[in-house]
Amino acid sequence: MKEPAFWRTDGGRGSGALARALLSPLGWLYAWAVARRIRRATPVRIRPKVVCIGNLTVGGTGKTPVTQTLMQRLAAMDITTVSLSRGYGGAEAGPLQVDPDQHAAADVGDEPLLLASSGQAWIARDRAAGGQAIDAAGGIDLVLMDDGHQNPDLAKDCSIIVVDGVTGWGPGTIFPAGPLREPVKAGLARADAVIVMMPDEDSQPDWAGLGLADLEIPAFHAWLEPVAPPPPGKLVAFAGIGRPQKFFDALQAAGGDLGEVAVYGDHHSFTAGDIRHLDALASAHDAQLVTTEKDWVRLPPDIRARVTAWPVRAVFANPGALDGLLRDIVDGAANAG
Repeated sequence: MKEPAFWRTDGGRGSGALARALLSPLGWLYAWAVARRIRRATPVRIRPKVVCIGNLTVGGTGKTPVTQTLMQRLAAMDITTVSLSRGYGGAEAGPLQVDPDQHAAADVGDEPLLLASSGQAWIARDRAAGGQAIDAAGGIDLVLMDDGHQNPDLAKDCSIIVVDGVTGWGPGTIFPAGPLREPVKAGLARADAVIVMMPDEDSQPDWAGLGLADLEIPAFHAWLEPVAPPPPGKLVAFAGIGRPQKFFDALQAAGGDLGEVAVYGDHHSFTAGDIRHLDALASAHDAQLVTTEKDWVRLPPDIRARVTAWPVRAVFANPGALDGLLRDIVDGAANAG
């Protein structure tokens, strides 16, 4: 889905406020259902440590790049790690280990397929069953659960919240009246750390504005950096992620020459008609097609050869402190339960 405009503050205009007010009762019901599920659950505990990389909002905050970076840092610390995802958008229910040579995004979802390029990746709609399958396979020290802060089925040793430092919590209303999955106070009460994602290294988080100034848990500042420069020449960029504009802005900031952009809903499945439209845009601008890694893995295989994926990675302002937190979790010094 595409994020509706009324999820953002509307600068004094009344239409957004009215839409949020009309939908707020549904938001209260949604929050009640989430809280009830968490309260009634009996989480399953497994032998490997479980670290959840979650968020409190619907849409792109940068969880997947953060998970990729954590997998790389854990590997450098000789901590054997796998990722565990729900497999949103894929036909397979799991538990299943993702094989990039055998599985497509239509099978396992785009995010797990992308994470499989950074290390061992599993999917399971039933997170507890997924954790138990990983445990039974053996040889794993730590499970990075990509999303799942609101899922109580698998016991977590640490829960890390990722928040976009620019959009924050939106207008503070619960889905569908706003982007929140649950009230901020309730979500942060179950968190063990927070990562604030900023546009670049020079942008500093507004800790007070985000309500994070008095946190008693670790708070990290991070941003996304491109792995390589944008392709040369004129570009037609397209994206079907939580916040496509972030991708377009990053391309331009890195020196990309954007002739046109095309926006699709999050996890969009590209059709033959979409490809014809994108090809027409590229032809009209004499441009190269470029997209995100997550979108690229959802493209038909015969299309990927003529579309450039522009990868980014999460970079931390204080990576040493992050490594210390991860080491404490593995050594048993952190335990969220």
